[in-house]
Amino acid sequence: MENLLDKQNKQAQTAVIGDVTLKMSLPDSTQPEWIGQTEVLKQILACWLVVGKKDFPLSPRIIGMPGIGKTTLAMVAALKRQQPLYIFQCTSDTRPEDLLVTPVLAESGKISYHASPLVSAMITGGICILDEGNRMNEKSWASLAPLLDHRRYVESIIAGIQIKAHDEFRACVTMNRDESTFEIPDYILSRLQPTLPLSMPNYQDEMDILQYHLPFAENDLLEMTVDFLQKSHQLDLDFSPRDGIHILQYALKRLSQDKDHPLAKDEVWKEAIVRVLGEDALDLDGLASRNRRALGSDRLPMGLSDFFFDENSPLHPDSD
Repeated sequence: MENLLDKQNKQAQTAVIGDVTLKMSLPDSTQPEWIGQTEVLKQILACWLVVGKKDFPLSPRIIGMPGIGKTTLAMVAALKRQQPLYIFQCTSDTRPEDLLVTPVLAESGKISYHASPLVSAMITGGICILDEGNRMNEKSWASLAPLLDHRRYVESIIAGIQIKAHDEFRACVTMNRDESTFEIPDYILSRLQPTLPLSMPNYQDEMDILQYHLPFAENDLLEMTVDFLQKSHQLDLDFSPRDGIHILQYALKRLSQDKDHPLAKDEVWKEAIVRVLGEDALDLDGLASRNRRALGSDRLPMGLSDFFFDENSPLHPDSD
């Protein structure tokens, strides 16, 4: 039996708006799973409900540190609604025409018009994730102002058309909490509501996430990695489950590479920490100290040795 995406991929890949033919983008076909933090998944699904004739869906913004699953959360929500999913990756040089309709010069010398993932979602009644939206400049955001309120349309200056959103069209925006982003103007933020914060996972959820992605990983490596990530969360360091996956992937590949002359697992794991996160990640004392100075905290830092030795162990490097 064909699934929804297979059927859509077999449909015509063009749409006619006025007298302009648009070539459509294809929907995303991945099938991710969501682990833990079920409440925020319910919240995004609630935002997309319509409860009356004069009601319209909300376009929430999902915020959090990089690598904790913001995009995956939105993708799973789209799958639960059984709607086609489109993802637009926002960048600092995104132009309104990139976001809406892009003219392309064909071999015949004629201009053809390509609908972005966002516009394709609007036309087909799909869901669009504007990924890392606060990397996009104000000029591009301004082109979306009428879409994000009760008007629900966009205007393509290049194609000379107005495109109305399908009743089933839904959208959300993911935003990273880091410094390499733009300030989004208030008139746009007021349309991107509500704000849904996504926090770092707890121990069991983080273990389940790593096991889901790396079911072949050995338990001791999994535990070392989750312990490291959990301690980093406690120290407000921005190491994420994505970092943990990369650490384990590298460590497992290095161990597999040297089967004839096995390497010590803890040494390989430390090497993976350095290769993925850098030398500083081995010195949580230093990282935590910088955090304390910035935040004015007196909390004692932890070192990498704390993951291998009990603080009362005579083998602990800091023991007398």
